[in-house]
Amino acid sequence: MTQLAECVPNFSEGRDPTTLDRLEHVIRVSGARLLDRHSDHDHHRSVLTFAADLGVIYTAVMAAAGEAVKSIDLNGHDGTHPRVGAIDVVPIVPLHDTPWAACVDVARSIGERFWSELGLPVYFYGRAAVREERRPLETVRKLGFERLAELVESGQYLPDIGGPRLHPSAGACCVGVRGPLVAYNVLLGCCDARPAKVIASRIRAASGGFPGVKALGMYLESAQVAQVSMNITQPDLTPLPLVFDEVSRLATGLGVEVVASELVGLAPRAALGADPSRLRIVGFHDGMILEECVGGA
Repeated sequence: MTQLAECVPNFSEGRDPTTLDRLEHVIRVSGARLLDRHSDHDHHRSVLTFAADLGVIYTAVMAAAGEAVKSIDLNGHDGTHPRVGAIDVVPIVPLHDTPWAACVDVARSIGERFWSELGLPVYFYGRAAVREERRPLETVRKLGFERLAELVESGQYLPDIGGPRLHPSAGACCVGVRGPLVAYNVLLGCCDARPAKVIASRIRAASGGFPGVKALGMYLESAQVAQVSMNITQPDLTPLPLVFDEVSRLATGLGVEVVASELVGLAPRAALGADPSRLRIVGFHDGMILEECVGGA
């Protein structure tokens, strides 16, 4: 029986197209259908989105992890986005009627092989978490590679599988199972991270903002814009128009302008609202709508 899922691995490489081409190649030849590839120079990060049966996802993730460990060295990595590993995050998202438990089994199996074959320690999060306090991804990832390595050396934040030390160049990987998430950025026309940080603090759920919104503010030097970078974990409760309008309102109050927004990967149709064009998403097309790619998931 086919058990279809989406997988959205994040890699700590956003500048070398040769490495990214190799990562894309091993995913494709594993039999997975690549849906999207998004890279960011300042984040120094790329997200490859693909869908397949869980068995194919297992094979594709192992192939991509092997390539990432071989090609990406976190020592000297200078991206603005928090990261702990070369293959930083591996989320698995069930589609259609695929059971959560089947996805969790695959995530745990991937974690075991990451350690046994690649020497890559693993932290489980989301539905795959083995410790309740690690269910939120940011619990571990916010520490960053360098700080996490120090803490692990002192006996804190030990991996769920592997260790006790991190891989010397590839760090660790967070492997999880979660529902649909929308990675969404709003760009501000200013050369200062402060307005983005203020807006992020006001809209994130943890500080009383919108349900399911995790947000960071940062400055993107190469684009010379500030960015409100968001993961929206409950897009059914917090659709993108609601977020875009509030960021725009707050930006106006701070004397800055919203110049565009970005979608990283795919979004469910309902999360985009009735008129996606008003969100000013850079390069938007129907292939960014999840249902267009996976058939009504």
